[in-house]
Amino acid sequence: MTSEQTTDEALTSGFDGLGIAPKLLAVLRDAGFEAPTPIQVQAIPAGLEGQDIIGIAQTGTGKTIAFAIPILQRLARSGGQGLIILPTRELALQVDEELQKIARRFGLRTAILIGGASMNPQLDQLKKNPHVIVATPGRLIDHLERKSVSLDRIRMLVFDEADRMLDMGFLPQIRRIMKTVPEDRQTMLFSATMPDEIARLARQFMRQPVRIEVSRAGTAPELVEQQLYVVQRPDKLRLLKHLLEEEGGSVLVFSRTRFGAKRITRDLRRSRHNAAEIHSDRTLAQRREALDGFKSGKYRILVATDIAARGIDVTGISLVVNYDVPEQAEDYVHRIGRTGRADRRGRAVSFAEPEQGPLIDDIEQLIQIRLFPVPLPITPSAPPPNVSSRSSRRRPAGQQAAGRRRPAPRRGPRRSSGPRRPPRRRR
Repeated sequence: MTSEQTTDEALTSGFDGLGIAPKLLAVLRDAGFEAPTPIQVQAIPAGLEGQDIIGIAQTGTGKTIAFAIPILQRLARSGGQGLIILPTRELALQVDEELQKIARRFGLRTAILIGGASMNPQLDQLKKNPHVIVATPGRLIDHLERKSVSLDRIRMLVFDEADRMLDMGFLPQIRRIMKTVPEDRQTMLFSATMPDEIARLARQFMRQPVRIEVSRAGTAPELVEQQLYVVQRPDKLRLLKHLLEEEGGSVLVFSRTRFGAKRITRDLRRSRHNAAEIHSDRTLAQRREALDGFKSGKYRILVATDIAARGIDVTGISLVVNYDVPEQAEDYVHRIGRTGRADRRGRAVSFAEPEQGPLIDDIEQLIQIRLFPVPLPITPSAPPPNVSSRSSRRRPAGQQAAGRRRPAPRRGPRRSSGPRRPPRRRR
């Protein structure tokens, strides 16, 4: 029987055939988990067997439960501790919340160690000898330096959104953490993309990992309609407001910088749009209030930098707007993955300035989809030129082919003379 047939059967029969203990199955049903996702079908049995795992799946496909169930079941049976390392505070809070839905039913305790929060509650959690530690790298290092935490009992280690951690420069901290955890452990690594740095990390810190790839690394969510507007910078705010008038649901707007997020939020509020902001200049309490308000419907619009690209799990976001095209193609995948979740359709719109052709080229190479510009729904302040380096793709005015699949492009020399990656700005 092929793995594809096994997956199909498990998707039909639910969690019953994955080797999960009966008590844990009952908890899953009570918590509303009925049918496993493809990444859960393949990762849970391997995780329960103690295998090292590299899991690649799109955002919003249930990776948290894919590693949470093996951690909780194996720790309940064999003791020790689990450690889950994530790149952002928001994602850590989200994972801890998901874990507690199951863990508290078994008397398993968690501790969450994140920056921007008071040390005292974290110290209290550590004194209670938690079964699972959820942490961001920087704050975990702080506790190691204070000797307030020991990782000697770690039996299961998870890197969630590992490519993002490397992109954010956490590799030195990760190497330092790895020196303090036992070599005799199970390591699981999950992400939606798999750059070369991740492969090297896996070879260094994992033992014959099983690679589980339920979608090609960098695959864009199939339920998301993708559109591209070529627009001059002065017209971007007008275009955004036009889209907001058309769209009646919740909207997530991505800005490249925290300064841009502040300005966009201010301008939207002046136009009486109900908007909140989330970026590195906001305190943890402010960021949580904005995210909770967005989830509850208090705020219809959330303006964010890429700290939110992988830290927002909100069902029902109808529109994602890339107000600024991301400088890293992988971030595009994670941004648009905030919509089109839980089998719902979504829409992602990107605003590209005329000189940003190389960034669009990078995105297309990753997702293997051509993003042809669609006509502007507003009158531009000046005639918009075509995106540079894309003259071979110009289409007659009025024709639209956004999101058309194409064969995998050649990974050869760039078509543009510009640099492959502009320098990243602080978010």
